[in-house]
Amino acid sequence: MRVTPSTLSDVLVVEPAVHGDARGFFFESWNRRAFGEAGIHADFVQDNHSRSARGVLRGLHYQIEHAQGKLVRVTEGAVLDVAVDLRRSSPTFGRHAAIELSSANRRMLWVPPGYAHGFIVLSDVAEFLYKTTDYWYPAHERTLLWNDPALAIAWPAGVAPVLAPRDAAGIPLARADCYP
Repeated sequence: MRVTPSTLSDVLVVEPAVHGDARGFFFESWNRRAFGEAGIHADFVQDNHSRSARGVLRGLHYQIEHAQGKLVRVTEGAVLDVAVDLRRSSPTFGRHAAIELSSANRRMLWVPPGYAHGFIVLSDVAEFLYKTTDYWYPAHERTLLWNDPALAIAWPAGVAPVLAPRDAAGIPLARADCYP
Protein backbone atom coordinates (compact mmCIF):
# COMPACT_ATOMS: atom_id res chain seq x y z
CA MET A 1 0.00 0.00 0.00
CA ARG A 2 1.21 3.48 -0.84
CA VAL A 3 -0.04 6.50 1.11
CA THR A 4 0.76 10.02 -0.07
CA PRO A 5 -0.45 13.43 1.04
CA SER A 6 -2.75 15.35 -1.28
CA THR A 7 -2.42 19.11 -1.69
CA LEU A 8 -3.53 19.17 1.98
CA SER A 9 -1.10 17.16 4.09
CA ASP A 10 -3.82 15.65 6.33
CA VAL A 11 -5.92 14.42 3.39
CA LEU A 12 -4.22 11.24 2.25
CA VAL A 13 -4.39 9.36 -1.04
CA VAL A 14 -4.28 5.61 -0.43
CA GLU A 15 -3.24 3.31 -3.27
CA PRO A 16 -3.72 -0.29 -2.14
CA ALA A 17 -1.53 -3.16 -3.22
CA VAL A 18 -3.70 -4.85 -5.85
CA HIS A 19 -3.13 -8.53 -6.57
CA GLY A 20 -4.55 -9.58 -9.91
CA ASP A 21 -4.44 -12.26 -12.52
CA ALA A 22 -6.69 -13.64 -15.26
CA ARG A 23 -9.37 -14.42 -12.65
CA GLY A 24 -9.69 -10.83 -11.42
CA PHE A 25 -8.14 -8.93 -8.51
CA PHE A 26 -7.97 -8.67 -4.73
CA PHE A 27 -6.93 -5.89 -2.36
CA GLU A 28 -7.40 -4.98 1.28
CA SER A 29 -9.61 -1.90 1.48
CA TRP A 30 -9.11 -1.67 5.25
CA ASN A 31 -6.55 -3.20 7.57
CA ARG A 32 -6.26 -1.45 10.93
CA ARG A 33 -2.62 -2.42 11.43
CA ALA A 34 -1.42 -1.49 7.92
CA PHE A 35 -3.33 1.80 7.85
CA GLY A 36 -2.09 2.64 11.36
CA GLU A 37 1.50 2.07 10.24
CA ALA A 38 0.77 4.51 7.39
CA GLY A 39 -0.47 7.15 9.85
CA ILE A 40 -4.22 6.61 9.54
CA HIS A 41 -5.55 5.80 13.00
CA ALA A 42 -9.31 5.39 12.82
CA ASP A 43 -12.06 3.46 14.52
CA PHE A 44 -14.87 3.14 12.02
CA VAL A 45 -18.46 2.86 13.24
CA GLN A 46 -20.48 3.05 10.03
CA ASP A 47 -20.21 2.03 6.37
CA ASN A 48 -22.17 3.91 3.69
CA HIS A 49 -22.84 3.15 0.04
CA SER A 50 -24.35 5.46 -2.57
CA ARG A 51 -25.09 5.09 -6.27
CA SER A 52 -25.39 8.22 -8.36
CA ALA A 53 -25.81 9.19 -12.01
CA ARG A 54 -23.52 11.40 -14.10
CA GLY A 55 -23.36 14.95 -12.81
CA VAL A 56 -24.76 14.24 -9.35
CA LEU A 57 -22.92 16.42 -6.86
CA ARG A 58 -23.17 15.36 -3.23
CA GLY A 59 -21.79 17.76 -0.65
CA LEU A 60 -19.94 19.53 0.65
CA HIS A 61 -21.09 17.90 3.91
CA TYR A 62 -19.75 17.89 7.46
CA GLN A 63 -20.96 17.60 11.04
CA ILE A 64 -20.14 20.53 13.30
CA GLU A 65 -20.37 18.22 16.32
CA HIS A 66 -19.40 14.54 16.08
CA ALA A 67 -17.00 15.37 13.24
CA GLN A 68 -16.47 12.37 10.98
CA GLY A 69 -13.28 11.04 9.51
CA LYS A 70 -14.02 9.26 6.22
CA LEU A 71 -12.21 6.64 4.17
CA VAL A 72 -13.80 6.90 0.71
CA ARG A 73 -13.55 4.90 -2.51
CA VAL A 74 -15.36 4.19 -5.76
CA THR A 75 -16.26 0.63 -6.77
CA GLU A 76 -17.93 1.50 -10.09
CA GLY A 77 -17.36 4.54 -12.29
CA ALA A 78 -15.45 7.71 -11.44
CA VAL A 79 -15.86 10.84 -9.31
CA LEU A 80 -13.98 14.00 -8.54
CA ASP A 81 -13.69 13.87 -4.74
CA VAL A 82 -13.20 17.08 -2.76
CA ALA A 83 -12.21 17.78 0.85
CA VAL A 84 -12.22 21.33 2.31
CA ASP A 85 -10.32 22.21 5.50
CA LEU A 86 -12.76 23.85 7.95
CA ARG A 87 -10.41 24.10 10.95
CA ARG A 88 -9.92 27.82 11.65
CA SER A 89 -6.66 27.10 13.50
CA SER A 90 -5.20 25.30 10.47
CA PRO A 91 -2.75 27.00 8.10
CA THR A 92 -4.77 25.44 5.25
CA PHE A 93 -8.18 26.69 6.47
CA GLY A 94 -10.53 27.17 3.51
CA ARG A 95 -8.27 25.30 1.09
CA HIS A 96 -9.29 22.09 -0.65
CA ALA A 97 -7.92 18.93 -2.21
CA ALA A 98 -9.56 17.45 -5.31
CA ILE A 99 -8.69 13.89 -6.36
CA GLU A 100 -10.19 11.66 -9.04
CA LEU A 101 -11.27 8.34 -7.56
CA SER A 102 -12.41 5.53 -9.81
CA SER A 103 -12.96 1.83 -10.02
CA ALA A 104 -10.06 1.77 -12.50
CA ASN A 105 -7.45 3.56 -10.36
CA ARG A 106 -8.72 1.97 -7.09
CA ARG A 107 -7.51 4.95 -5.08
CA MET A 108 -9.02 5.71 -1.71
CA LEU A 109 -9.00 9.01 0.13
CA TRP A 110 -8.65 9.56 3.88
CA VAL A 111 -10.58 12.69 4.87
CA PRO A 112 -9.90 13.39 8.55
CA PRO A 113 -12.37 15.02 10.95
CA GLY A 114 -12.52 18.79 10.49
CA TYR A 115 -13.12 18.73 6.75
CA ALA A 116 -16.18 19.17 4.55
CA HIS A 117 -16.47 16.47 1.91
CA GLY A 118 -18.24 16.00 -1.40
CA PHE A 119 -17.97 14.60 -4.89
CA ILE A 120 -19.33 14.92 -8.42
CA VAL A 121 -19.91 11.89 -10.65
CA LEU A 122 -17.84 11.89 -13.85
CA SER A 123 -19.05 8.57 -15.33
CA ASP A 124 -22.53 7.39 -16.35
CA VAL A 125 -22.96 6.04 -12.81
CA ALA A 126 -20.75 5.74 -9.77
CA GLU A 127 -20.95 3.54 -6.72
CA PHE A 128 -19.32 5.27 -3.78
CA LEU A 129 -18.41 3.53 -0.52
CA TYR A 130 -17.13 5.12 2.65
CA LYS A 131 -16.42 4.34 6.25
CA THR A 132 -16.99 6.94 8.98
CA THR A 133 -15.44 7.39 12.41
CA ASP A 134 -18.66 8.71 13.95
CA TYR A 135 -22.36 8.22 13.38
CA TRP A 136 -24.62 10.47 11.34
CA TYR A 137 -26.31 13.11 13.47
CA PRO A 138 -28.79 15.08 11.32
CA ALA A 139 -29.01 17.91 13.88
CA HIS A 140 -25.26 18.58 13.51
CA GLU A 141 -25.02 18.18 9.74
CA ARG A 142 -23.97 21.22 7.75
CA THR A 143 -23.51 21.87 4.04
CA LEU A 144 -20.85 24.16 2.64
CA LEU A 145 -21.83 25.85 -0.64
CA TRP A 146 -20.27 23.73 -3.38
CA ASN A 147 -19.63 26.65 -5.76
CA ASP A 148 -18.57 29.32 -3.27
CA PRO A 149 -16.02 31.49 -5.13
CA ALA A 150 -13.96 31.70 -1.92
CA LEU A 151 -13.24 27.97 -2.23
CA ALA A 152 -12.09 28.19 -5.88
CA ILE A 153 -12.90 24.52 -6.56
CA ALA A 154 -12.35 23.67 -10.22
CA TRP A 155 -15.36 21.44 -10.76
CA PRO A 156 -15.20 19.70 -14.16
CA ALA A 157 -16.25 21.78 -17.14
CA GLY A 158 -19.12 20.45 -19.18
CA VAL A 159 -20.71 18.55 -16.30
CA ALA A 160 -23.93 20.22 -15.13
CA PRO A 161 -24.29 19.50 -11.40
CA VAL A 162 -27.44 17.72 -10.27
CA LEU A 163 -28.05 18.85 -6.69
CA ALA A 164 -30.29 17.88 -3.82
CA PRO A 165 -32.12 20.92 -2.36
CA ARG A 166 -29.91 20.92 0.77
CA ASP A 167 -26.75 20.96 -1.35
CA ALA A 168 -28.06 23.78 -3.55
CA ALA A 169 -28.76 25.77 -0.35
CA GLY A 170 -25.28 25.32 1.14
CA ILE A 171 -23.70 28.09 3.22
CA PRO A 172 -20.67 30.07 1.93
CA LEU A 173 -17.43 29.67 3.86
CA ALA A 174 -17.63 33.23 5.21
CA ARG A 175 -20.86 32.36 7.09
CA ALA A 176 -20.30 28.63 7.72
CA ASP A 177 -20.03 26.99 11.12
CA CYS A 178 -16.41 25.90 11.34
CA TYR A 179 -14.15 24.03 13.72
CA PRO A 180 -11.76 25.80 16.11
